[in-house]
Amino acid sequence: MTQNFDKFAAGAAPAIFVVLWSTGFVGTKYVIHNADPLTYLAIRMAIVVVLMSIICAVVRPVWPDRRGIGHSIVAGILVHGFYLGGTAVAISLSIPAGLSALMPGLQPLLTSTIANRWLGERVTSLQWSGLLLGLVGVGLILHDRSMSGQAGWGWAASAVSLVSITLGTLYQRRFCGNIDWRSGNLVQYVAVTVFFTVGAFLFEDRVVHWTTEFVLALSWLAVVLSIGSIGLLYWLIRHQAATSVASLFYLVPAVTSVMAYFLFDERLDAVAIAGMVACAAAVFLVNRRA
Repeated sequence: MTQNFDKFAAGAAPAIFVVLWSTGFVGTKYVIHNADPLTYLAIRMAIVVVLMSIICAVVRPVWPDRRGIGHSIVAGILVHGFYLGGTAVAISLSIPAGLSALMPGLQPLLTSTIANRWLGERVTSLQWSGLLLGLVGVGLILHDRSMSGQAGWGWAASAVSLVSITLGTLYQRRFCGNIDWRSGNLVQYVAVTVFFTVGAFLFEDRVVHWTTEFVLALSWLAVVLSIGSIGLLYWLIRHQAATSVASLFYLVPAVTSVMAYFLFDERLDAVAIAGMVACAAAVFLVNRRA
């Protein structure tokens, strides 16, 4: 019974992760209506620090040594700091939720290239085909979307999020794999709370409208995203190759686009649907064993 449940959980984890991660772009669009991006992120991370502190106080996990704390801080700034900051800034510049998922959706290509050199993972020709197919799928999904607002800065912010989540995922796998995810995450969230707070005081007016929409979206992002999906991501990183985990990000633009279609009336046409099919096929190919 336990073995069957473990197999089911392992099989369902990637799909759950994709859905949860996609809600992050949608939830960010809701909160950005009521607060500056770095200010909102500072509040979100402060809430997460409190929640993770409670979890650690109850569970009493093993704490990392001084070197492990340093690695956790670097991973946190990459995975949470620049990635979330870039995404939030892009959406605040009127980039649609589906479009804001495009650049991070290119992560598998960058990850596979670096993993091949840095982690010594062999990427097969079939996996390369899948990675390229996923790139085509992402392009089809977002082929004709509006780039309203300050699109140039929005694209730059998205590019920062792409590079940071890629490096952060690889860094986490290489240097933080043996650190308990609860204590390690708490260190990361404390570091990134300071990071966003400093950024908010330097670059923003720190105005927040505490509407019902803001509170609900903030609660979802803090609890389900920052604790649930990040914990699941690190579990996947520990149990799968970096290239396979990264391939899941190809599905995020597709799922985000579907959510944005129903919630924000962002357009979804036949070409975009073809792109979603291509992304699904890409994930299948990348996760095929040699």
